[in-house]
Amino acid sequence: MSMDESVKDLIVDVNSTEVSIALMENHKLIELNKESSKGHSFSVGDVYLGKVKKLLPALNAAFVDIGDEKEAFVHYLDLGLYFNAFDEFVRRLNPNSDKKGMYSHIKIGPILEKEGKIENVLSPGQMMIVQIVKEPISTKGSRLTAEISLAGRNVVLLPFAEKVSVSQKITSKEEKRRLEALVRNILPRNYGAIIRTAAEGKNAAVLDAEIRSLIDKWESSWDKVAKSKTVQLLFTEYSKTTTILRDLLNDSFSNIYVNDESVYEETRKYISLISPDQEKIVKLYRENTPIFDHFEVTRQIKSSFGKVVPIKQGAYLVIEHTEALHVIDVNSGIRSKNKEQEQNTYDVNCYAAEEIARQLRLRDMGGIVIVDFIDMESNEHKNLLFHHMQELMQNDRAKHNVLPLTKFGLMQITRQRVRPAIEINTTEVCPVCNGTGKISSSVVIDEAIERKLNYYVTEKGITSFTLKVSPILGSYLTRGFNSVVRKWKKKYKCKIKMVEVTDFTVLQNEFYTEKGDKLES
Repeated sequence: MSMDESVKDLIVDVNSTEVSIALMENHKLIELNKESSKGHSFSVGDVYLGKVKKLLPALNAAFVDIGDEKEAFVHYLDLGLYFNAFDEFVRRLNPNSDKKGMYSHIKIGPILEKEGKIENVLSPGQMMIVQIVKEPISTKGSRLTAEISLAGRNVVLLPFAEKVSVSQKITSKEEKRRLEALVRNILPRNYGAIIRTAAEGKNAAVLDAEIRSLIDKWESSWDKVAKSKTVQLLFTEYSKTTTILRDLLNDSFSNIYVNDESVYEETRKYISLISPDQEKIVKLYRENTPIFDHFEVTRQIKSSFGKVVPIKQGAYLVIEHTEALHVIDVNSGIRSKNKEQEQNTYDVNCYAAEEIARQLRLRDMGGIVIVDFIDMESNEHKNLLFHHMQELMQNDRAKHNVLPLTKFGLMQITRQRVRPAIEINTTEVCPVCNGTGKISSSVVIDEAIERKLNYYVTEKGITSFTLKVSPILGSYLTRGFNSVVRKWKKKYKCKIKMVEVTDFTVLQNEFYTEKGDKLES
């Protein structure tokens, strides 16, 4: 890796309720993604068999039930060109049919007319295969498409389609022709594909393996539809971890650290499939310190998600979220007097722009963002700031648009909103006083913990624990030769492994079994 390339690390923290994925660039947190590992949330890319609930002729759209309490929404223009083929397939599927034969013999045309009406295509109670393109946000349900696509690293598979198109970013005409001919050869009847930029230079075996795995994924959902024509999840995108890898993985990735063996294996397997020479960058993290603490992610989350975000030279941002838009105010703090005022203001605005570009990705802020920069007199500076912001946003994978500053010094940014913005409340109600401001004496905290320990050992028969505590409580319980913890081990004849968690508040403590299951008292 050349010296000018940045060090990119992916830190994956797996615990019993969710998987958190942090993307670090030169040890600075750039993106944070969370995925619930319990139950299923409605995520972009998931494919459902849905039921048409209600037509909205005025909007040329329909509400579709996909099992969420909020009704999902599909517009006529999102039914896709070849909806009739999908529709015929769903109607004809039954457990006894030769599914493969039937799929390949369905006629793809004629295409849906552009000016058509939803009531001529859909009717209430009809079952249809749909895919989520926008997650439920606030009061709105998921936004759907009936044009199904299965994204891989090098290829996007399109069922019931004829076209094979190649990414515009592949410039060589010969390479475009090679890839198109190759993929056309591999694809069975009634499948189309989009060849992604990453496919450039890849050999037939890699593309063949990927297309086959995507086709298997699509075809394995047919049995579900055939057996039961009820609302159900047909298949989901890969886990968030592999989805993020698919979109982010490029040659400048340095390390991927995972603290869970099965996710580590899944990640390694996935990388060996799409980029075999990079398999060695996946590393299993085995230390006692929580992975996010070890890589200083926790500290950065706490300092980055507040309402007030510090930037250089005493300047800071104030970030407010409303239903309609996000507002960011740039404050200069204490200005240094050694430079000319105008130049200094421009410098502060440039630092602010860097932090704003990071914050948009970090919080996944979408919709309209209004930035109130510090007023500048010079039009040249206003122009330079606008171009600087455009450059900073280039690495952002979400579609976005940056407008020049208005005469009031406001900059408008729109950013694609496909999932709700991440909001992490960095202020906490104290778990000890529950917001009353009064806590029981810290002298008796060890008695309270001992009561729990006594209950687990005598009533539940558990003899081996992990006790998670804050660093302050940890040092109190382990200080001195004959420490509190040592006395407990002797008294209850049990094993106690202490783990200090920087995220915990002063007197917070939690017991876990040896296997890592949390104990409720």
